[in-house]
Amino acid sequence: MSNKRNLKTKAFGVEPGWAPYRLRQARYYDLGLSVARWVDEQFEQTGERTDLLDIGTYYGTTRIYTDTHEASRHIDYHAVDIFPYGKEFVFKHEDWTMHEINLENGMPELESDRYDIVVCEQVLEHLHNPQQAFKEMYRVLKPGCHMILGIPCFPIGLDLIRKHLIPITDKLFRVKKVRGHVQAWSKWSFLRMLRKSCPDVQINQTRGFRIISGGILRPLEYLRWWWQLNRFIGRIVPSACIEIQVLVSKPLKEEPEVSDTTKVPSASRAA
Repeated sequence: MSNKRNLKTKAFGVEPGWAPYRLRQARYYDLGLSVARWVDEQFEQTGERTDLLDIGTYYGTTRIYTDTHEASRHIDYHAVDIFPYGKEFVFKHEDWTMHEINLENGMPELESDRYDIVVCEQVLEHLHNPQQAFKEMYRVLKPGCHMILGIPCFPIGLDLIRKHLIPITDKLFRVKKVRGHVQAWSKWSFLRMLRKSCPDVQINQTRGFRIISGGILRPLEYLRWWWQLNRFIGRIVPSACIEIQVLVSKPLKEEPEVSDTTKVPSASRAA
C-alpha cells in the first residue's frame, strides 16, 4: 500500500486520511448523522435555524462531517476554543461565531439556554474540573435540546488505575512524557459524573465505535464490514470500546400552574 494512495484516500469520503473507514474518526460520521436529524426535525417543526456550539473546535472536524448533509444549510456554527493555531486554522473559519475561551474557567461570556445543539468531543478528559465544565455546557443548552459528549473509555477498574496509579508510577520512574489526559472514565463512572453534576439530565444513548484499531488490523479499515461490525458492537456494548459518545438532552422547563382566579378575575372582583 503506497503513501500516494494513503494521501489520496478520504476517511468516510470527507476527511483526508489513510483509510476510507478509519475507526478513529468513525465517531464523527455518527455525530454528523445525529446532528442532521435534529436540525431537520427542528426546521420542519418550527422553521427556525439551529445554533450549534462546538466546544474544543480545533480545526473544525465536527463541521467537516456535518457539512456533508443538506441539513447543514440550516445551521449557524459557534466555536469555543483557545485556538492554539489561530482562528484561521478552523475549517471555514470565516463562517463561524468564535469565542476564545478556556473551558477550565467556565463560559460566563455565553448566555444561558442559548444553543440548540452542543458538541464536546474529546475535551473533558483534558480538564481538571470536568464536572464544572459540564454544568456550564448544560447551562447554555436550550431546554428540550441535545448535547453530544465524546470521551476515551476504559473498562471498569482500569479507569481508576489510569487516573490514580499511572501519575504515581510516572513520578517514580521519572517519565518525561507529558500526558494530556488528566481524567479517565469507564462508561459507568462517566454517566455517574453527569448525573451528579446535573441531576435532571436525560441520558438518551451511549454508543461506541471501535474495539481495537491500528497495528496489524489497520488494513481492515479499508473494508466497510469491519467498520460496520465495530459500530454494531459499539451500540450493544459501548463499554467495550476505546471511546464512547453520550447523547443527552435537557428537559423542558415546566410551566408554573396558574389558578383560575389568577387567569380570569372573579365577578365580584370585576365589580
